[in-house]
Amino acid sequence: MRKLYTEVRNKRETLCSSWISLSSVYQINQSLCCSAGMYTGTKWASSAIMSSVLQKLISPLASSPAEPPRNKVTVVGVGQVGMACAVSILLRDLCDELALVDVMEDRLKGEMMDLQHGSLFLKTSKIVADKDYAVTANSRLVVVTAGVRQQEGESRLNLVQRNVNVFKSIIPQIIKYSPNCTLIVVSNPVDVLTYVTWKLSGLPKHRVIGSGTNLDSARFRYMMAERLGIHASSFNGWVLGEHGDTSVPVWSGANVAGVNLQKLNPDIGTDADKEQWKATHKAVVDSAYEVIKLKGYTNWAIGLSVADLTESIVKNMSRVHPVSTMVKDMYGIGEEVFLSLPCVLNNTGVSSVINMTLTDAEVGQLKKSADTLWGIQKDLKDI
Repeated sequence: MRKLYTEVRNKRETLCSSWISLSSVYQINQSLCCSAGMYTGTKWASSAIMSSVLQKLISPLASSPAEPPRNKVTVVGVGQVGMACAVSILLRDLCDELALVDVMEDRLKGEMMDLQHGSLFLKTSKIVADKDYAVTANSRLVVVTAGVRQQEGESRLNLVQRNVNVFKSIIPQIIKYSPNCTLIVVSNPVDVLTYVTWKLSGLPKHRVIGSGTNLDSARFRYMMAERLGIHASSFNGWVLGEHGDTSVPVWSGANVAGVNLQKLNPDIGTDADKEQWKATHKAVVDSAYEVIKLKGYTNWAIGLSVADLTESIVKNMSRVHPVSTMVKDMYGIGEEVFLSLPCVLNNTGVSSVINMTLTDAEVGQLKKSADTLWGIQKDLKDI
């Protein structure tokens, strides 16, 4: 038995050293044997036959190692949001390797296997997972969805502080293995945690991005378009500021085919508006709470939103998205806070910010949003 095992192992080592491009095949073969507990003489013999079949089937040509993945994406956290992000990215063929990381080993392995079993229907060649962050090495983009949930009666500051402690164990590990990556933070409260990530990572501000109001804007465009009887892509509207209760709808820029709605209805979005378009933005703010009440969590829309951001970055598209970025010295904001503004996303991360022409009222709302976030950030410890 021991002699047979040694022969099989030696054959694998010989094959892997000469057929470097096929090393992943042998790793899968070896892990399958080990996970299935294949320690009997018959089963180890079967493994030897498999190696022989592989040897007869494939004639290697390349002698150098395969290049590392160019568009490797890591998702940290395999909860409902993390997996929605992962699946959305896979279905849009945005990565050549996907890595998953979580502390819950059984669930992590189960999610990895479930996705691997669907490989026939995907174009991503490699899906890996581990609680060890070494699996994330050479990631081009890392999506952070991990975090703790708010407990009943818990203050927002205490929730953020607990998430700071979680992020202190996550962010340095990401940077250790992928120092050149761009980070997209999805965990809530996203704007404050994007600031925390920026501080902990040591990365330049353009490479730390919060998913921000990209989803709020998508909800706004959908709800406005529904009321107008058109497709969401045909309504142009932005929600800026905090992802949450103090978000700012830019009514001054809302338009369809270049037709400014404020010119058609000067009171749109105000209390004086007889048509009560302002209620649409309130519905945007309340929508997450409604979905959570109905199904327990939100995941699909944010997953699709993150995939949209991912596409702009990995494909170097220079599209404009409302995402959370460092806004100090913009619109009269004096503190280091992250808020959503229209940002140009490409392979550098946030390459630039669009200077929107906002009304005085909209600028005031943006400052209020910044003050709300700074009120939480200023009391954070250990970052």
